[in-house]
Amino acid sequence: MKLTGRDATAFFRAPDRDAAGLLIFGDDAMRVALRRQEVVAKVVGPEGEAEMRLTRMTGADLRKDGAALSDSVKAQGFFPGPRVSLVEEATDGLADLFRAVLSDWRPGDAMIVATAGSLTAKSALRKVFEGHKAAYAAGIYNDPMGRAEIEDALKQAGLRAVDRDPMTALEQLSRTLGPGDFRQTLEKIALYKLGDDTPLTVDEVMLMAPASTEAEIDEIFHVLAEGRTAEIAPVMRTLWAQGVQPVTLMIFGMRHFRTLYALACAPGGPNQGIGRLRPPVFGPRRDRLLRQSSKWSAERLEAALAALMDTDLTLRSAGQRAPAGALVERVFVRLAHLANR
Repeated sequence: MKLTGRDATAFFRAPDRDAAGLLIFGDDAMRVALRRQEVVAKVVGPEGEAEMRLTRMTGADLRKDGAALSDSVKAQGFFPGPRVSLVEEATDGLADLFRAVLSDWRPGDAMIVATAGSLTAKSALRKVFEGHKAAYAAGIYNDPMGRAEIEDALKQAGLRAVDRDPMTALEQLSRTLGPGDFRQTLEKIALYKLGDDTPLTVDEVMLMAPASTEAEIDEIFHVLAEGRTAEIAPVMRTLWAQGVQPVTLMIFGMRHFRTLYALACAPGGPNQGIGRLRPPVFGPRRDRLLRQSSKWSAERLEAALAALMDTDLTLRSAGQRAPAGALVERVFVRLAHLANR
């Protein structure tokens, strides 16, 4: 049976104990591993591995010893309770083996949980699980976590009744972080709020969010928009040391100054325009953008965008001979001076 969307999420949250098998596949190994971990924990419980009710093997193991899967599924353990035979890195080449074991599966046997990389709709392995009346297959894709997934992750981290604004901030954060990093961030937030009954705030979400290169790139444009000329050199040294490319800085710079330009030109002024930005902006970054927009007129922002565009074209020009780093730092100094006019 094929699981998609809410059905897949519901199965991961509460697996069918009578299922013969589950195939979890996708090109994001971390997302697949997290779902596999969730399902196995729900089936065998926290002591399952210690009680030897979980058998682990890989696709490579089965290619050497095909009987290992059938033996583990039929084996009877010393401890009572449901059992799982976990096969990681399964491939289409093992489809016939899985078909044979599933066809011989009976109630009381171990549930087969298999993980695989990206599989097409024509995959032989997918067809085995999707075509079996008591087995399931679920694809994990690189879409941002939905609200239901985030709420589940919050509950697992011990966080409940999160208000709208911090929830929106978490949804935005989930679009920029990988699933593992996002879950670690939720765990940090839960630990930070341990013993604190006050509602979670947007500022606390941003405080716990991991620092990233993107955030550090954003910082140079805060420096420029606020006219802090003396801070340009040390921030740029850090960015160059991290290997940030000049063209990348131009892209981020145009994004930042376009945002300020949208605020400057918004009907009703920046305070009205900030609420219409997509994705939405919250917390300290929201306040900072409003302060910056108050320093700039629409005309000066147009000049800033033109300067960035000219530099970007120069950097991409085949005949460009001047050092790229020098071109970037020169335009940045010019922008900082524009902010102080």
